[in-house]
Amino acid sequence: MAMSAGFYTVMREAPETLQAWLQADKVMQEHSALDAKTAELAYLAVLAALGLEKGIVFHAAEAKKMGASRAEVLSAVLVGLPAAGMRVMECAAEVVRPFDEDEQ
Repeated sequence: MAMSAGFYTVMREAPETLQAWLQADKVMQEHSALDAKTAELAYLAVLAALGLEKGIVFHAAEAKKMGASRAEVLSAVLVGLPAAGMRVMECAAEVVRPFDEDEQ
C-alpha cells in the first residue's frame, strides 16, 4: 500500500515532528476505552466526514486485519452521511477496495 505524498514528505523533511505526532497517537490509543477495531472504524468515519480519501484505503485495510467486515467498514464511513453528505459518498468506493482486492 502506497504512502501518501504528504506523509512521505513529513517523514523525510520533518522526522522529529512525525515522531512526536506518532508518539501522541500511540499514547491516545493506549488510553482509549475503545478496542482497536472499534477505534479504527471510528477513525474511518472521521476520515470520510472530513473528506480525507487518501487515508481511507490504508485504514480500511487496517480495520480488515483487525477483523472488520466489508459491511462494517462501509457502515462506519456512512455514519457521517447525514452530516457530511457527498464527502462521505466519495469515500464509499475507497473503503471497500481492500476487500475487492481479495476477489481479484
